[in-house]
Amino acid sequence: MVRMASEDIGLADPRALRITLDAAEVYERLGSPRASSRWPRQWCISRWRQSRTRCYTAYKAARAFVAQDGTRAVPLRLRNAPTRLMKELDYGRGYRYAHDEEDGFAAGERYWPDGMEAPTFYEPVPRGLEIRLGESWLNCVESTLRRIKNHEEAVLW
Repeated sequence: MVRMASEDIGLADPRALRITLDAAEVYERLGSPRASSRWPRQWCISRWRQSRTRCYTAYKAARAFVAQDGTRAVPLRLRNAPTRLMKELDYGRGYRYAHDEEDGFAAGERYWPDGMEAPTFYEPVPRGLEIRLGESWLNCVESTLRRIKNHEEAVLW
């Protein structure tokens, strides 16, 4: 059941793993027959959650992409500049710290290597928690488009 909650349910309901681990802990501490009622409850909760392996599939696709594409240079604006020389070489120049931006998102910031098209590995579906993830992603895209419309410096990823 732990594996099912961790792998199969995933983002459909991230609470499923915690519920399963709680049920296992109760069983370990109380034993049978007191804790036996926790497993059927946990099974019912997990059983009716939509199966979700999209994160794992995206992770595998990203690893395969990196293995095939190889290593690319990190853009200078994204590099840390802990020394005077690195600052003189423009490391970190122009970097926008997302936490200081409106909505905690640096609209238009590009985190991919220069000249690289941004691949898509994960696309939320309209079920479970992924509904909210999809809405959050759309908010980020809309924020970027507003900055472009207002002629602010922005580059779509």
